[in-house]
Amino acid sequence: MFIPPRCPHRHCRQHVEPEPNFFARHGKYFASCRPRPIPRFRCKTCKRTFSRQTFRADYRDHRPGLNCRLLGLLNSGVGLRQSSRLLGLSRRCTELKFRKLARHLRRLNLNLQTNLPLGSILQFDEFETYEGRRNTRPVSVPILIERKSRFVIWAESASIRPHGRMSRQRLRAIQQEEERTGPRRNNSARGVVRTLKRATALLPEDAVVCLETDQKPTYPIHARIVFAGRKLIHSRTNSELARLTWNPLFPINHTEAMLRDLLGRTRRQSWLASKRRRYLDLGLQMWIAYRNLVRRRFNFDDSTPAQLVGALDRRLRLGELVSWRQDWGRKSIHPLSRRGSSIRDWAARRTSSSPADHTEPSQFLQKPGTKSATTA
Repeated sequence: MFIPPRCPHRHCRQHVEPEPNFFARHGKYFASCRPRPIPRFRCKTCKRTFSRQTFRADYRDHRPGLNCRLLGLLNSGVGLRQSSRLLGLSRRCTELKFRKLARHLRRLNLNLQTNLPLGSILQFDEFETYEGRRNTRPVSVPILIERKSRFVIWAESASIRPHGRMSRQRLRAIQQEEERTGPRRNNSARGVVRTLKRATALLPEDAVVCLETDQKPTYPIHARIVFAGRKLIHSRTNSELARLTWNPLFPINHTEAMLRDLLGRTRRQSWLASKRRRYLDLGLQMWIAYRNLVRRRFNFDDSTPAQLVGALDRRLRLGELVSWRQDWGRKSIHPLSRRGSSIRDWAARRTSSSPADHTEPSQFLQKPGTKSATTA
């Protein structure tokens, strides 16, 4: 039986620190999109009513039954326009559903993140895409993963200046762009630092930070700034090596290839390009949640990346992925809960069994084209 974790009305005293039995049951109602009746409640403090649906991610949604189908299409390389045709929705409705789902999944992925196992190895890389127009508005996407589990810790976009071969037509297009919006800023360094900082909260303070990147000259500088005061083992590999399975950076390269294939916004030449960078970030967060919580690490594997790092006990189904609202941080309802238990309480009740050991004895053996550096 569902137990509301708090009063959903922000000005009520029971919203932040709810007391036991702060509510009274207030009947039920039937909705055409639900097979069972939805219970209603009344807060004893503010006397306002609410229902179980108030805590759902599809609260006040039109046609909530299409959320899972839309999520599956968008994570399979299908664009918004084709998704709207397949689902019988207007393009505007599909856009709004995508934005709401992506913001919800960003919160869910952050709420479920937990400390990485001892011996975890981080891999970091950047790839390029664009927003609006390919030859004038390029974008860099830094991405950080845990190597063995393929758990995607973070990815975001950052604007960069146009570079490469400059034809007359491209120079003229860049000049017109700058006259309209001003000179394009290079925020690549800021994006790299922001992405690497996401790992600091997931690693114990006394843990050795093992980082693998390519040989871009700025990466050692950014790594020393982000992981200052920690022992850092930074392994660098030549990016010109063949991207085969023996390449030390194969896990991050494979993750980027999968991302380009399943998220059409990141392809090099595509009609599905994001018109604005903030929507590209929403698409990235949607794919990260799908990759970590739903999709298996490999086709022959039974576990998701989130299971391998100890964040979840089992795979999430698409319906569970878009189940409960996640706008209350760790106090939000856990996606696997049916009674309304929060993520914080769920984690406290979990067994103390540790996930599989991620340590690999030969993790930093010298390989062709590899350089190692250790800093304290």
